[in-house]
Amino acid sequence: MKFFIDTANLEEIRLAESLGVLDGVTTNPSLIAKIVEDPASFTRRDFLAHIERICQLVDGPVSAEVTTLDAEEMMREGEELAAIHKNVVVKCPLTIDGLKAIRHLSEKGIRTNATLVFSPNQAILAAKAGASYVSPFVGRLDDISTEGMALVGQIVEIYDNYGLMTEVIVASVRHPQHVVESALIGADIATIPYGVIRQLANHPLTDAGLKKFMEDAAVIKG
Repeated sequence: MKFFIDTANLEEIRLAESLGVLDGVTTNPSLIAKIVEDPASFTRRDFLAHIERICQLVDGPVSAEVTTLDAEEMMREGEELAAIHKNVVVKCPLTIDGLKAIRHLSEKGIRTNATLVFSPNQAILAAKAGASYVSPFVGRLDDISTEGMALVGQIVEIYDNYGLMTEVIVASVRHPQHVVESALIGADIATIPYGVIRQLANHPLTDAGLKKFMEDAAVIKG
């Protein structure tokens, strides 16, 4: 399973990349907003430049999301984003207009990521339209007392049934168990906040063992 980091923070991307486990990056408007120090002066040129900086840090797919709900405008924005760097993947929402944009961009050889997916129906449509990736949001489903990982299992099974090539990105990951369940189900990718990536390396028995080892290492002189 591949690991993407779900952030627009350049330092978090550098830190994750230094671990040797990073395969790509996903961003969205909310993540971009978090890194903007002065919203009043942040322009589209600044946004495009930031996506380019991310692409320079990671040799893998970088999902950049359109900022419109109109199909024609998504197509235009998508082509603009794809021109930034060969690694850019254009994120489009799973709406009727989003599907039109996904089809258009896919036919032009531009990779796409169907985002805000919350049902198997939407995932089927994304694959049929030619999406390179589909992003079911498990955490947001959990938030409304629906089992998010069950959706991932349904999508993986459906795609396997028909040999669909769209890769499944488990998104809205909230804790390490989401990552473990994604791997057990057979999802292609988990896109993970940096804090959760750090949690994956932690275990109390590791901490206890290291404490003992370091205490005993004191006998080694010089």
